[in-house]
Amino acid sequence: MKITKLQIKTKSKKYYIVLGSNIIKNISSIINKEKIKFNKCLIVIDKKVPNNKLTILKKGIKCQKKFIYFFKASEKNKNYIVANSILNILFKKNFNRNDCIISLGGGITGDVSGFVASIYKRGIKFINVPSTLLAQVDSSIGGKTGINNKYGKNLIGSFYQPDLVISDTSLLKSLPKREIICGYGEILKHALISNMKNFKYLHANKNKILNLNNPYIEKAIIDSCKVKRYVVENDEKENNFRKILNFGHTFAHAYEATKGYSKKLNHGEAVILGILSAIKFSNRVKILPKEQLNYITNHITSLNLNININKYFKKNDIKKIINFMKIDKKNNSLKINLILLKKIGKTLTNLNYKPNQIIRFLKSYLDK
Repeated sequence: MKITKLQIKTKSKKYYIVLGSNIIKNISSIINKEKIKFNKCLIVIDKKVPNNKLTILKKGIKCQKKFIYFFKASEKNKNYIVANSILNILFKKNFNRNDCIISLGGGITGDVSGFVASIYKRGIKFINVPSTLLAQVDSSIGGKTGINNKYGKNLIGSFYQPDLVISDTSLLKSLPKREIICGYGEILKHALISNMKNFKYLHANKNKILNLNNPYIEKAIIDSCKVKRYVVENDEKENNFRKILNFGHTFAHAYEATKGYSKKLNHGEAVILGILSAIKFSNRVKILPKEQLNYITNHITSLNLNININKYFKKNDIKKIINFMKIDKKNNSLKINLILLKKIGKTLTNLNYKPNQIIRFLKSYLDK
């Protein structure tokens, strides 16, 4: 059993990402090696995770008292009501700051669990066991936690680093194809903002990665984690450099919100749409050369994902999309802040555009 460990070093905390196949059965020894101790734990589990995985995890954790909270993970349930339900359990069971929340699920489960861990008595221990490809390559790394409200996605949250991340690739085998695609969107984003070498690896091995074939899927996950590690270590609180991780996401979050966070468009699909929008806009404002635009577009087309903006939106949706883009966290003026691509491996941040410029772009985009 091969295990890969990546250490994350931020100003607030040092912790490890432990990655391997069938490793949650050894969770007790992994926790002990990291010298993490607690008497009580609350396991927040996504209801979609197979029961046998919860059984393995629960059996492997060695502590005096274990409690379970079953969470129906969705963007609509990523809210204060759910967060407060989890907080009430912690209060009723008299958790103290040395006890622990363990998240077993995808990015939504990890975000909510991490947020609760950050605000309960100003912070308790938090272990993240991401069960989806998206969470393993993105949301479990870097300490962003949060919940949604009617104004948009992740607008209530905190920066709170976990004590440990355990990424078990065997958990991915139970995922439907659509969830694998969801994670691939973030893998693609990391490749585009990092270097041509990572992108070429994806392009050459995309089908093997999407089919979860070894060792291609492990390398793709590790490469993605290394990209995010580098960014997070250099800018933990998203003061400037970390904004590159939002490449494609200003569009993506607005698309998700416009759809009401429905199952018709999941996060990964929105990210792929957002990447396509960002590179097309980059080309439109003469930042990204046509050759590179075509290279990236051809890669996405070759995935045969049937993800096309006209499938999800019409021209009468543009006003709503723009309204959500206006309240994006990166904005600090009446303009909309975008992260754009100059070339594969080179992003430009802090670019602000008038809403009318983006409206004209979306009108022409939706014409095609």
